[in-house]
Amino acid sequence: MEAHRLSSTKPVQALKPTKKIPLEEDTGKASDALPLPLYLTNALFFTLFFSVVYFLLSRWREKIRTSTPLHVVTFSEIIAILSFFASFIYLLGFFGIDFVQSLVFQPSPDVWIAEEEDDEVLLAKEDARKVPCGQALDCSLPPLPPAAPIVTVQKVFDEKPVTVLTEEDEEIIKSVVAGTTPSYSLESKLGDCKRAAAIRREALQRLTGKSLSGLPLDGFDYESILGQCCEMPVGYVQIPVGIAGPLLVNGIEYSVPMATTEGCLVASTNRGCKAIHLSGGATSVLLKDGMTRAPCVRFGNAKRAADLKLYLEDPDNFETLSVVFNRSSRFGRLQVIKCAIAGKNLYIRFTCSTGDAMGMNMVSKGVQNVLDFLQTDFPDMDVIGISGNYCSDKKPAAVNWIEGRGKSVVCEATITGDVVRKVLKTSVESLVELNMLKNLTGSAMAGALGGFNAHASNIVAAIYIATGQDPAQNVESSHCITMMEAVNDGKDLHISVTMPSIEVGTVGGGTQLASQSACLNLLGVKGASKETPGANSRTLATIVASAVLAGELSLMSAISAGQLVRSHMKYNRSSKDVSKAT
Repeated sequence: MEAHRLSSTKPVQALKPTKKIPLEEDTGKASDALPLPLYLTNALFFTLFFSVVYFLLSRWREKIRTSTPLHVVTFSEIIAILSFFASFIYLLGFFGIDFVQSLVFQPSPDVWIAEEEDDEVLLAKEDARKVPCGQALDCSLPPLPPAAPIVTVQKVFDEKPVTVLTEEDEEIIKSVVAGTTPSYSLESKLGDCKRAAAIRREALQRLTGKSLSGLPLDGFDYESILGQCCEMPVGYVQIPVGIAGPLLVNGIEYSVPMATTEGCLVASTNRGCKAIHLSGGATSVLLKDGMTRAPCVRFGNAKRAADLKLYLEDPDNFETLSVVFNRSSRFGRLQVIKCAIAGKNLYIRFTCSTGDAMGMNMVSKGVQNVLDFLQTDFPDMDVIGISGNYCSDKKPAAVNWIEGRGKSVVCEATITGDVVRKVLKTSVESLVELNMLKNLTGSAMAGALGGFNAHASNIVAAIYIATGQDPAQNVESSHCITMMEAVNDGKDLHISVTMPSIEVGTVGGGTQLASQSACLNLLGVKGASKETPGANSRTLATIVASAVLAGELSLMSAISAGQLVRSHMKYNRSSKDVSKAT
């Protein structure tokens, strides 16, 4: 923390010494005791190591050839073995000198000196961190033992925690900065994910010269993301979670968690939930449930590609292919195979059920089984890639809009005229006209692909982040067409959203993290369904579609009533001067 932020008026000088502090006795360096210069000593041990290795290998090869026991050694071989161990120990210590010096000559814990006499700028930037944080700022913190783990202390003059590093951590940080220790290997080397994140974070700050003080480190379980959610963590981002609801869907009330930093989004969705609830609730229907993966294969000519297409689409072969595909999982079940040909290239779109998992890995394993099986009858098939973008994942694509991917859901509600006037502050006629000109005609004029809605991606993204889904799949999951029409002689409003590719799961990935798991638990869909496999993920998809319905209803009403700009100016504008924030 900068010195000018301290409550004390005493300037902080500990991090910028003006001269060397003498030790009680002149300890010197370990390299001073060597009979030869350092570079010659290193060269000598290098030469000795490789020479004795070559000598011993030659001798042992000769013994094997003459059937002489290996344990029978001559005097020269004994000398070679001793030389081997001596040179190996030297090299293992990374040329030994710094390692020996750190063992033989321990500096006093109350002082530190610069290694370069005339480099005070470098000293202030790098070597200042050798002083414990409390000592540098004169806070009288108790000293830590050399092998103590990283701890977090609270400075009396600041509310933010400061991480105190041990001498051992300091050495690891230096090796990461120097590039001798890869940052990605810290977890496996240290066996402590929290400590690895703290060391990586400090090394990053030194390398970039940029502070990460606003990025929290403590309060997160780094063990839970190891090997599955995030690599090389240095902290975590805080996103507020708001609740919209109760949302009445199929006779059940849900409190919908939404993680967002966009003001008005939760409030607007909540208003839509209120309008739906007052009108008797929404009805949501699952139309289709199947994740897809489409590899690309190539043949020497188009005829061979067409032969495979006809084979895969022949109903007589489907049962055989299903048995091969279904070996990968007890939940993955092949549903349909659809092929598209481009010259001598064939794109094979597999669709399968995946239980309560989103299912990308599950379907990929099944596809690999089928590709291996097809190599027997089609040995000239060249697999270009397990994914040929005909799936299509994390990209807007007509195949998802038409055929669907993941869960295909339609959700509808009839909003009474009184609710439209009193809660939504608009009229049925205005909403119907606006929807036609904006969501339908306007989107068509823009050449939209699956974007015939007001802001479906807003709600999808917020729920996805809160519940541990893949945020990138918001691209195709937000494909939505919003329809509105006047019913009951024009008195009431019928509104519906049709979403053909909602990709969600309640197991795997980020769903198992504590915060995301809590949000799933709030919705009653945490983990896998014990009664009916896939029931929880399908329920989550219907909740997402119903929340989108509420968001569409409220935003369209705000635009119709001319409230959009006023509400965003009131709720989406911060009065805090962020330029002065530290």
